[in-house]
Amino acid sequence: MINRFQIAYKNLLRKKMRTLLTMVGIMLSSWVLVSLLGFNHGYETALNRDIDNMGYQLMVMAKGCPYEAATMMLQGGTGLRYIEQSVAEAIAKRPDVNKVTPMLMQAFFDPNKGDGGGIAGYFGVEAATFPEMKPFFRFHKGGWFRGETAEEAVMGYEAAELEMREVGDMIIVPEKNVQLKVVGILERTGTQDDGTIFVPLKTLQKISATDKITTIGIKTTKDADIAKLETDLFQLPDVQVVSLSQVKQTIMKLIATARLMVLSIAVIALLIAMVGVVNTILMSVLERKQEIGILKTMGAMPSDIFFLVWIETFIICAIGGIAGIGIAFGLARLSDMLFRMVLPYAPGGELVAIDMKLASLTLAIIVVIGLLSGIYPAWKAGRVRPLETIRS
Repeated sequence: MINRFQIAYKNLLRKKMRTLLTMVGIMLSSWVLVSLLGFNHGYETALNRDIDNMGYQLMVMAKGCPYEAATMMLQGGTGLRYIEQSVAEAIAKRPDVNKVTPMLMQAFFDPNKGDGGGIAGYFGVEAATFPEMKPFFRFHKGGWFRGETAEEAVMGYEAAELEMREVGDMIIVPEKNVQLKVVGILERTGTQDDGTIFVPLKTLQKISATDKITTIGIKTTKDADIAKLETDLFQLPDVQVVSLSQVKQTIMKLIATARLMVLSIAVIALLIAMVGVVNTILMSVLERKQEIGILKTMGAMPSDIFFLVWIETFIICAIGGIAGIGIAFGLARLSDMLFRMVLPYAPGGELVAIDMKLASLTLAIIVVIGLLSGIYPAWKAGRVRPLETIRS
């Protein structure tokens, strides 16, 4: 077997440029294929993690466009209208509800933010319930509010970095000229929470001159029938329900068509590369007809010739596939950036997740398809007639 590999390798070196170009085609195809498979795996994992990190399965908000509500939710916002806080109290009494957390989102115009001003988002939450919904939160410095009406704020990592704030500093709520003391800065989470400023719910209600809320986060019990719970909540007046699982499915459907098109392009590229493999091996067989004939007169069986040529196909596909996978690992971050540029919504974390399992699967696909492509040239070589080739 070692001799066969040595002979096959030397045969490929006879036409170095042709062999190299064929390997480059395989390399590019495997790079595209493993990157797309890694994106498929990484995007779904990151999206699930983002949704799980929100800590609740359902959100209740004032009636409006559900797509707008879902979009705002994923971007860190909430509903546009207010709902009564008594709605949250009623939902909390249900046996299939584990916890609820009422929230108030307010946006204020900050003339000092960016060029020409910008919007500063404040999230009013209850320190008693909200942290339980976000068990992954870790503090970089400080901690949560000391009271329900405390004039204090907890800043996301990026919000504190952007405004250059530290624990103990004072911030001013735009438009309201109310000072809040920064008591905590969260560690980076890779989610929309990094740019959020959290304030005690009652404090933000007082600043906004309202006793209402904009959103209710609901965490269900383990054995809860979420579909039934959604149906029941829809019966409440003037509210709508957004299921995070439905949001995930909606996003996956939105990108499914584009992903299918890109995968189709990858398959086409792979098939073109395999045509190159067939061409390279077949040309090699035609050029070596006399040698193959001599080998047969020396006692080589058709199966020996078949496997010799097949090994050449294996070497080209294996080396090209490994090189392409290596490039995919090396350029994973660049691929991640490109995907984020074209996607309407990109979850936090790693979008292109390539591991050894995925790399092995891609290499196996490349090699198997390559070996199937090499059957005809190998069969052609095995059928060479010694006398005819020697005479020619």
